[in-house]
Amino acid sequence: MPYLLVALVVTAIVVLLAWRGLGNADEGHNDAKPRPTLRPRNRAPRVVAPDDDPDFLGEIDRKLRGEDKSG
Repeated sequence: MPYLLVALVVTAIVVLLAWRGLGNADEGHNDAKPRPTLRPRNRAPRVVAPDDDPDFLGEIDRKLRGEDKSG
């Protein structure tokens, strides 16, 4: 039973110290440089890979089936 009481007291102390620390993190630290705002980046146009091209896929399919005459 005494171990349970000690565990509860230690838990309460840890919670109170953490809560107090979180409250102080927002106050009184105005001497730091403000963060610059990030500009949104323009995305580059998406490049279509050769394997997304329907003609290329048809060509590969013909080669796999053995219908290709070139090679």
